[in-house]
Amino acid sequence: MLGSKRQGVAVWLTSLKFARQLRRFGNVHYVSKKMKYVVFYCDQEKVDETIKKLKAFPFVRDVKPSMRPFIETEFQNAKPDKAKEYDYKMGI
Repeated sequence: MLGSKRQGVAVWLTSLKFARQLRRFGNVHYVSKKMKYVVFYCDQEKVDETIKKLKAFPFVRDVKPSMRPFIETEFQNAKPDKAKEYDYKMGI
């Protein structure tokens, strides 16, 4: 469990009283009281089967997995901001 990759899953609920039941699927990270959704993390290998299980519950409106593990975070050809570069040369 220590070296396993994790992926976030957002679950929209009909009522927040069911949010505690989601703890058995992974680590609950955030619960939005206003918009009635829960963000939790689970093993990346188990995301598909977890989503299938969650969609079967009557209190679940929608389930969306996070796309963050699949997005490139190394940016290339990033041009530095000219204003900041000028400030650094000035010694401010």
